[in-house]
Amino acid sequence: MPEPRIALATTRDLEVLDADEESLLAHLPQADVVAWEEDVDWGGYAAVILRSTWNYTEHLDDFLAWLERVDAVTRLWNPLPVLRWNTDKRYLADAAAAGIPTVPTVFVEPGEQAPADALAGRVVVKPTVGAGSKGAKLFHDDPAGATEHVAALHAMGKVAMIQPYLDQVDDQGETALVYIGGEFSHAARKAAILSRDMSWSTGIYADEKVVAPQATPPNGGPATAILTTLPRTAPGSATLPYER
Repeated sequence: MPEPRIALATTRDLEVLDADEESLLAHLPQADVVAWEEDVDWGGYAAVILRSTWNYTEHLDDFLAWLERVDAVTRLWNPLPVLRWNTDKRYLADAAAAGIPTVPTVFVEPGEQAPADALAGRVVVKPTVGAGSKGAKLFHDDPAGATEHVAALHAMGKVAMIQPYLDQVDDQGETALVYIGGEFSHAARKAAILSRDMSWSTGIYADEKVVAPQATPPNGGPATAILTTLPRTAPGSATLPYER
């Protein structure tokens, strides 16, 4: 009997594979890299794992419909309810309501005006549906510029979100903790992007510098709070193959 195949979902908009996908393929000879836009027999795969479907942000309805089709014929990792919930950063409101530490965030729907106090100081304005800092801009004491960007996002039919910029990102970057099957696996640190005037990339995501720092399994703190609370916050998240 042939060995079951696994699909690593990407997008045909990517000219080259992400570096971590190349490493993953070296350890998964039974895996195929397949663009989510392609018309293939997804049911022929034992599982479909989302990897680099970065352009979903510009094709959200089609992407969600594709997720539903795949979920109907094979295993989808992560589960469909979690993926659907995670596509829109308004999930931060759910997380905050559940007591998970989050960056204070103001969401501004099309047709609404941003509160003046949310635009003061050093703030980031970006769409709630976005990836890789695409569509994000940093403003320094520039309420007019921030308001203009909110309006630009609204003109594209997007919901805007406003957050205070965390100064420590400039020095420390952002560190993601990766868990596989509920167990800590590794960490990845992303350097600051918006402070380097890379806030409006024309690609499907902004160029990023990512390194693998040495990390030990967190004991307590925000990561533990998220892992403990997530099953009560995100639908279908009791057991996840992958968490970050």
